[in-house]
Amino acid sequence: MELSGETLIPAPIATVWAGLNDPAILRACIPGCEALEMTSPTEMTARVVQKIGPVSASFAGQVTLSDLNPPHSYRITGQGSGGVAGFAKGSALINLAEEDGGTRLTYTVDVALGGKIAQLGGRMIKGLANSLAAQFFQKFSDHVSGNAGAVAAVAQSGKQPARGVAATGAAVRNTTPQDGPGWRLFALAGWSTAAVLAVIALLQAAH
Repeated sequence: MELSGETLIPAPIATVWAGLNDPAILRACIPGCEALEMTSPTEMTARVVQKIGPVSASFAGQVTLSDLNPPHSYRITGQGSGGVAGFAKGSALINLAEEDGGTRLTYTVDVALGGKIAQLGGRMIKGLANSLAAQFFQKFSDHVSGNAGAVAAVAQSGKQPARGVAATGAAVRNTTPQDGPGWRLFALAGWSTAAVLAVIALLQAAH
């Protein structure tokens, strides 16, 4: 199954890239994200909880990043398990491009499903994945464009803002040697992890 989409983020490409370096912002933006952990410079694991009505479901997923061309493109390959609901595995190609003072992010995801979720219609699955991606993009856009309410949400979480995030909440480019590739890869995986893997938890909760 192929999923694709795009969004225009109202911030320069360097600002978007810097915002994706901030793990606190990333966790705040991914729907239902409870944990993200780097297991190597190009691999990470995630735990997401989703709720439909009175039922909550959790899933575990892992992703690997490759073909990195910062700050323009990369590929993510991942798989996740939702227990008895089944599993999903696939890859996504992500591209960033400057457009009208902002950044156009486009993505194409190729995902294979197994177990009970494979019996559901593609239309429902695409709708859920698109909804998750839209939630992430809205929150992320608020953060990198300096939305005061979004910045306050991170502050209330008790986490310190990462390097490259100004006091106004608008992210700025940080190219110091200490800003290693690990957090960049960790952050870039976030929204596509939500869009591709969190759908497993949603489908599990629906059953």
